[in-house]
Amino acid sequence: NQVLAMDDQVLRNAGMSRAKVVAVNDLAQKTIDGLIPPGSRLREMSDADIVENLTQVRGIGEWTVQMFLMFQLGRPDVLPTKDLGVRKGFMLTYGLDELPAEKEMMVYCERWRPYRSVGSWYMWRTLEL
Repeated sequence: NQVLAMDDQVLRNAGMSRAKVVAVNDLAQKTIDGLIPPGSRLREMSDADIVENLTQVRGIGEWTVQMFLMFQLGRPDVLPTKDLGVRKGFMLTYGLDELPAEKEMMVYCERWRPYRSVGSWYMWRTLEL
């Protein structure tokens, strides 16, 4: 309720873009309406259910939810195949001539289960070498 009661300009002055303000307001409203579960319940849900729930919010896509799963909820088995850094790291690590297709990564990275988040982290770090 506090977020929705704020004037949008307060959020803009805090550095949020218009799109982010819309997303935050939509998230707050959907949470109040019971369409998005509270954080305590999110922790108990499967990754797929969290993606399904949170992508209903305007401005929140699959990549955003995957980052939330990895870095806020500490989920160990998330593979963000659309992430350019992960794809570039995969290409360098495995000596590919071009960025891998999403399906190719999904198939190959099955062997990383149940620690695909760790594999993704290493793909990002590969770019720093």
